[in-house]
Amino acid sequence: MSNHSEPGTVGGAAFGSVTSQSEEAMQDTSVVPGGPTGQGDIAPTPAGPAAAGTYPTYHGRTVSWVAVAIMVVGFVVGGLAMVFGHGGPIWWLFWVGAGVAVLGLLVALATNTFEDWY
Repeated sequence: MSNHSEPGTVGGAAFGSVTSQSEEAMQDTSVVPGGPTGQGDIAPTPAGPAAAGTYPTYHGRTVSWVAVAIMVVGFVVGGLAMVFGHGGPIWWLFWVGAGVAVLGLLVALATNTFEDWY
């Protein structure tokens, strides 16, 4: 059986010294001598998720979400028109759904939705 901690293996550091965030956090801690038990306590560093700043609860603007919702509604209407027709698709409803999806795409392009990711 191979040793999975050697470099070049699946679990090892095959691309140099790559450490995870938890490993970096363990390396950044220090031992404070003379803790309550006399054994020493670990003093955490201030670096962490709270030190990086606050994060927004969602990404993107409201108008971008509206544009995406319009496109989703168009795709759903078009898909349902393909499924629930008697003896075949309901073509007029399919094309209405396609038109709604295109309308959502035009809203997304007009409001510069594709620049919202971060």
